[in-house]
Order: sequence, then C-alpha cells, then structure tokens
Amino acid sequence: MHDPICQSCGMPLSKEEQFGTEKDGTQTQEYCVYCYANGQFLQPNMTMAEMVEVCVPFMVQDGMKEEQARAILGQQLPTLKRWRQ
Repeated sequence: MHDPICQSCGMPLSKEEQFGTEKDGTQTQEYCVYCYANGQFLQPNMTMAEMVEVCVPFMVQDGMKEEQARAILGQQLPTLKRWRQ
C-alpha cells in the first residue's frame, strides 16, 4: 500500500508528524503540515503555479532534475483535491 500524499503539494505522507491538523487539533489525512494547519491552508491565496515554484527546489534537493520535477508537478497537482476545479 502506498503512503497517502498531500492533496495540496503532493508530498508523500509517511510519518505522523507530516500530517496537517484540523481546527480541533486532530490530524487530517489529506494535507501536510506545511500546507494545512488548524483547519485552513497556510497560504490560502497560493496559485498552482506558485506551488510548483515552492516544491521544485525540494525535489531537486532530493536528487531530481528540475525539468523532471516540473513535469511531475505539472501532471500531479491538477489531480489533487486542492486544485481540482
């Protein structure tokens, strides 16, 4: 079984401390701690293009080429709950 992924940035959620929280303090299974806390997005006005710019450096840091990171995000982000229209 695969780890869930953040439905905002696509980060795999494999550790308990990576999950964001709802207003009542419970963990959400949908969003990471970097995108979502206390029942709301930390960057509520962020666009999908801005999310790509935030995520690419982390993916490059993990050893991925920038072009590959951008391609993956370009395919994945539109399918995630936060960005689906």
